[in-house]
This record gives sequence, C-alpha cells and structure tokens, in this order.
Amino acid sequence: MIDDTIIEITDLVKHYGYGDSRVTVIRDLSLSIKKGETVAIVGPSGAGKSTLLNIAGCLDTYQKGKVSVLSKDVPPFSVDDMSAFRNEHIGFIFQMHNLLPEFNALENIMMPLLIRRWPRKRAREEAMHLLEHFGLSDRATHKPAELSGGENQRIAVARAMVGNPDIVLADEPTGNLDTANSDLLTSRLLDLGREKQVTIIIVTHDGSIAARTERVVTLVDGSIVDDTGSTSPEATDAN
Repeated sequence: MIDDTIIEITDLVKHYGYGDSRVTVIRDLSLSIKKGETVAIVGPSGAGKSTLLNIAGCLDTYQKGKVSVLSKDVPPFSVDDMSAFRNEHIGFIFQMHNLLPEFNALENIMMPLLIRRWPRKRAREEAMHLLEHFGLSDRATHKPAELSGGENQRIAVARAMVGNPDIVLADEPTGNLDTANSDLLTSRLLDLGREKQVTIIIVTHDGSIAARTERVVTLVDGSIVDDTGSTSPEATDAN
C-alpha cells in the first residue's frame, strides 16, 4: 500500500519565552494529513492555529516532537535549503495579500516561477492560466493599488497555487473580505485544489468555510480536541 501522508506531526511542543515568562502554544500535538486533503483548522483566538500552520509550512521552529513534510524531517534544513523547499513545494496565503506593489498582477503571480528559474514565457503562460481561472484575465497589467481588495486576494491565491505546489497553507485568507468575495475566493481555491490534488490547509474563524473542507480540526489551548470530516454536501461530493 502506498503511504500518501504528506504532513506528519508527532508529539509536537512549541513554546515562546523562557522561565516564568514561557508560554506553551502547542502541547503534545499529533496530526497526519494526506495528499489532496482539504483541511480547516479552527478554534478560539490564541489556540495555536497559526503557529501550527507556520510549523507545517517550515516557517517556524519547535522545541519537541517530530515534523515531516513530504517525507523530509523539518528541521534539519539549512536556511537556503528550507527556502528552496518552500518555494518548490508550498504555497502560502495570508490575510493580507502581501503582493509586491511595484509589479502588476501577472508579474506577481509569475514571481515564484521566476525564482525557480522557469523560462519567462512558460511562467507567463502558467500565470495567465491562473488569472483566467480566478476571473481576472482583464486585470493582468494592473498593479495592486489599482485593484480591489477581493481582486488582490484572488491574485495572492493564484500566486500560491502557481507551479502546482504539493501543499497550500492559508491563514485567514478571507478575513478582510465581504461575504461575496469570500465565497468566490473559497470556491475557486477549493475547486483548483481538488482538480490538481493539492493539499490545502486553511486556518479560519469562518464556519461556512470550514464546512466546505473535507476535514475540520479543532484546536483549544494548543491541543486537538476534535478531528472530524465535514458534513457539507460539497465536501462529501469531493471525496
């Protein structure tokens, strides 16, 4: 049997500070996520959701336990190797779009591919395909300041998905959007992820987004208190 586990976290402990000021944010947490799963991580503020996402995305360190991403232990990596690994395999979406203001929409999406040294023509074709998927082909030459918040966030999602990463990690990606834009972005992200069998992990406070994923993991005080499949028709049909 082929093991399709893409992220394996075992007995994870993460704290900040030392001595009397030490705060533990992840407590003996274990979590296994498979290729192509769509997973929502939910829970109250301060539960450790974003910290867990950052560790899974090779952006943060930890004190105890084991983290394996794509069968590679994290760490040990050199800083340069870790950066190259993230660029090749992991896409990130944050609450703020973090687009580069001096570049237009098409160039922002192309950027991860150019860093990988893709030929410029091929990178442009891939980026244009994603702009079309997100309904933004007519915004290709517009810079972030010339676009709405919803458009910028869709471009940020396209940038995260460019080059077919194995994993996309999203931290409150719709937190600054109205309901219509939130629904549109979530639909386009999940549809594309399922089409390409990308593992998508979304940290969210929005129950309607969590209900559209295949699995919902609930954190409280740095521990998993619930880990269940979504009961929504959309998530069920995707399985």
